Amino acid sequence: MNDIRPVTDDSRPKIYIETYGCQMNVNDSEVILSILQDEGYALTDDMDKADVILANTCSIRDNAEQRIWGRIDQFRLQKKKRDGVIIGIVGCMAERLKDKLLDGHQVDIVAGPDSYRSLPSLIRAVTPDTPQINVLLSHEETYADISPVRMDRNGVSAFISIMRGCNNVCSYCVVPYTRGAERSRDPKTIVREARQLFENGYKEVTLLGQNVDSYLWKDSVNADNDVNFAQLLEMVAKTDPSLRVRFSTSHPKDISDEVIYTMAMYDNICKHIHLPVQSGSSAMLEKMRRKYNREWYLERVHKIRSVIPDCGITTDVIAGFCGETEQDHRDTLSLMEEVVFDSAFMFAYSERPGTLAARKYPDDIPYSVKTERLNEIIALQSRMSLKSNEKEIGKRLRVLVEGPSKKNSDELCGRASNNKMCVFPSCGEKAGDYCEVEVVSVTSATLICRRLG
Repeated sequence: MNDIRPVTDDSRPKIYIETYGCQMNVNDSEVILSILQDEGYALTDDMDKADVILANTCSIRDNAEQRIWGRIDQFRLQKKKRDGVIIGIVGCMAERLKDKLLDGHQVDIVAGPDSYRSLPSLIRAVTPDTPQINVLLSHEETYADISPVRMDRNGVSAFISIMRGCNNVCSYCVVPYTRGAERSRDPKTIVREARQLFENGYKEVTLLGQNVDSYLWKDSVNADNDVNFAQLLEMVAKTDPSLRVRFSTSHPKDISDEVIYTMAMYDNICKHIHLPVQSGSSAMLEKMRRKYNREWYLERVHKIRSVIPDCGITTDVIAGFCGETEQDHRDTLSLMEEVVFDSAFMFAYSERPGTLAARKYPDDIPYSVKTERLNEIIALQSRMSLKSNEKEIGKRLRVLVEGPSKKNSDELCGRASNNKMCVFPSCGEKAGDYCEVEVVSVTSATLICRRLG
């Protein structure tokens, strides 16, 4: 196994990595660091000292890409100050834009999500006149044999990628084009990584996939040994009862009763599901190619809460998708009021080139209308978050300490099993300790607690 923490060595060439986007990208950056660390590089947090500067990028929305273009300008200043600095764009934006990133020699390296193993050779091959590119997508690559070098600060929670790619091809989404087809990772390597993390002091792991519910490892010899997501979840939970297990992201069309019952069976599987709805309108969901309707989504929520009454449920919502009517928008608001999500990621629709929606549906909702609807969604979710949190008052919760509260160094913060953030007085505990608390008051974002015991 590789070192689990970054190597710091003044004699080694330095690698600087900026990560944008989702948890999958965070884990990918840790894979990249592992590969480059084995090649003799050391991580630096100071871009002014870096020999290689990498941006691990996201393409899910246009503003994410625009931010990267701005950072490239900043990276190029390093080349003017110091000879030999190499700039690389890796990840989803690299896969989507490919040669466009090399126009005018904007960067030296372009590497897609399935080509990280080639980064050492790409770096060696760079010259002032020969930038390097590898954006080949793979049907097999899962990086299962690579132990990521953890870049988190507190050593408490870590991500484990269980699969790569996506087969859903939602009409608005660029992910299948930037991350390729779905493939699942050998469960034995996942359990081994979870065990290694636990032995190194980590108290919580999050299993990651674009759609974890479609995880399926097929045994090439005996189909009886196939492993689905519910079975994998149980295998990881059995690593140790004191290792908390989370997962993200679930797809409403695929989350099974077996997964829900498995969550209920094990105390160390956190009682939280991120279940993106995107819209409360069945007409919009069909146009989005989500492969479920409003009624199906609400049935899944009902099933979750009937089996796990205190389960936290969070979501994603898109405002102003192609052709969205005022009634479609009202359907989204009414679904949010019916479910009462704990929290939500909420966005105005951003057309992505190459997607089915970009090819087939005009982006016909005016920006002002999108903004108005998004603001209404945000305001409603703020009220729903407060309503959800108010139900926690008087409850006793076990919280995993993440560190000091940002607003008061005499207080600690951490998450309960349902993923809600708790703040409570410190008695000298450190990150990674557990505390028993009782909720005494709330805001829309936080549970204010008192200590027990």
